[in-house]
Amino acid sequence: MTGPMSPPGGEPCTVASKGRRAFIPDGRTPPEVHRRPVKPTRRLDQVVIRFAGDSGDGIQLTGDRFTSQTASFGNDLSTLPDYPAEIRAPAGTLPGVSSFQLHFADHDILTPGDAPNVLVAMNPAALKANLPDLPRGAEIIVNTDEFTSRALAKAGYQADPLGDGSLDAFRLHRIPLTTLTLEALKHSSLPRKDTGRAKNMFTLGLLSWMYHRPTPATEAFLRQKFARTPAIAEANITAFRAGWNFGETTEDFAVSYEISPAPLPAGTYRNISGNLALSYGLIAAAERSRLPLFLGSYPITPASDILHELSQHKHFNIRTFQAEDEIAGIGAALGAAFGGALGVTTTSGPGVALKSETIGLAVSLELPLLIVDVQRGGPSTGLPTKTEQADLLQAMFGRNGEAPVPIVAPATPGECFTAAMEAARIALTYRTPVFLLSDGSLANGSEPWRIPTVDDLPDLSVEFATEANHQLEDGSWVFWPYKRDPQTLARPWAVPGTPGLEHRIGGIEKQDGTGSISYDPANHDFMVRTRQAKVDGIIVPDLEVDDPKGRARVLVLGWGSTYGPITEAVRRVRADGGQVAQGHLRHLNPFPANLSAVLKRYEQVIVPEMNLGQLSMLLRARYLVDARSYNQVRGLPFKAVQLADVLQAAIGTLDAENNR
Repeated sequence: MTGPMSPPGGEPCTVASKGRRAFIPDGRTPPEVHRRPVKPTRRLDQVVIRFAGDSGDGIQLTGDRFTSQTASFGNDLSTLPDYPAEIRAPAGTLPGVSSFQLHFADHDILTPGDAPNVLVAMNPAALKANLPDLPRGAEIIVNTDEFTSRALAKAGYQADPLGDGSLDAFRLHRIPLTTLTLEALKHSSLPRKDTGRAKNMFTLGLLSWMYHRPTPATEAFLRQKFARTPAIAEANITAFRAGWNFGETTEDFAVSYEISPAPLPAGTYRNISGNLALSYGLIAAAERSRLPLFLGSYPITPASDILHELSQHKHFNIRTFQAEDEIAGIGAALGAAFGGALGVTTTSGPGVALKSETIGLAVSLELPLLIVDVQRGGPSTGLPTKTEQADLLQAMFGRNGEAPVPIVAPATPGECFTAAMEAARIALTYRTPVFLLSDGSLANGSEPWRIPTVDDLPDLSVEFATEANHQLEDGSWVFWPYKRDPQTLARPWAVPGTPGLEHRIGGIEKQDGTGSISYDPANHDFMVRTRQAKVDGIIVPDLEVDDPKGRARVLVLGWGSTYGPITEAVRRVRADGGQVAQGHLRHLNPFPANLSAVLKRYEQVIVPEMNLGQLSMLLRARYLVDARSYNQVRGLPFKAVQLADVLQAAIGTLDAENNR
């Protein structure tokens, strides 16, 4: 790794010293200036757009491309992809609706938005599934070609909503997207069925016109994506341009909108999802530790993208192994760690259950191993494509015996990069397995990410044992695999095959120092307490508390992907004159050393979680504080307005009590 991490297709951009970003495809040369609409332009500071349609309508691709255009333009952004768990749900039905929400602005934002300002509905099911989320006055763009009697019936409509007055509270745009696409491609050599599928690119072109998105990168992307089928590439580009031109010429859209770039610190940026950032973090950790990286994994939603991404980077000395099951995946990863590699396994909640015995083995062997759990709705198979935070207690205690494991949790998609490096630091320094708790919202969501330079990354280099480390009474030297570092309590890491350092491993309890099998009660007690002390002694940063005036009586404490909604809620409360403090935990085991003192400073502690109160349970047990849970397990992120109401109510209750 010799420079900034900037893989092909990432569309990085630079930020000049004044904070304005300029688009540079592949980090090299600026493109031609994109076409400017000639209709009147209205300036906005932010907008939330949701694309919705059938799973086969290319909704996720459309959202991804619009996001890339928006990132290259320089707006701050946050996304929320949402799609069915079924590989191919019945077309035109509510269970088959796929959506992609994008919030972008000319200022710092942290959530994909509470409600869309604009809904693009490709069929009746998409309209019906998403209409309840729209505020009055929202803009709706519908593909009228799909509003047939059969399609309406499949979506559960008794009457056509486009003509019965039920949408009068909204600004409705009736556009025959399919017909317009077919007309634009009437000279194409492709079959009618294939040309009709390009309606998502027509839609993307229309929205690109509406919001002044740069177009050259999308055309380049389409040519690259369909390089082997140039006719399909040109059809999509033609449809994309036709959509742009339709916006400029139709009377249905009187104005277009402009949202200026957001000021950000100087640097090179790219749009990145949580899974992609986590993958790059693992690559960087391997490079900075000078170790080969081995990923032993079994495909599972929403973690599979990490396996897919790492498999493309063999040139970084990365080996990926798609195992036959979860148990084989982690077994191979632990074997790689024994052999001197940075061992990683990726999964979600159901996979963690299957890996639990091998995680306990890693605790006993005291080898570095990263367990990446991209959480999803449970229990069992649960909600494979929906987000949740319900694996915290599983990560803390989901093994037999006393088997403590450190836990790191990123707060944003971009933070998944630093969380991966931090998890690797802990694993390598303290010779222990480490949980990294991401979730579906972080994994699939995206945001602008400032690409670090190599010099900014921590040195994670490791020293392997190379010689005997214990002198016997007769003066001879032997290797003791459990002779510990007095500071970290980590045992030496000896690569198999090193002469004189042969040692035994296995799941049965080890004798302190020698590593021999031991059933001695006193030794077992000592080893259990030592492994716990090693985790308890891990040095992690103190919890930072945002309390600008230092007068807040309410602390809202979160972890994981609740960071965005919590922060937005705190901003709203403060804008209304309320005083509230905010803290966010990135380390959940061990907790930061100052956490107890922080909790005692506030009269009330509120803990929002996408579970039934797992962190609050730990806080109440550990620190004897009345941490109050605010919980949601709907498979969706919190809405900032919900949390703001909760915080306002808590502040109001304390004020009322003081006035009695």
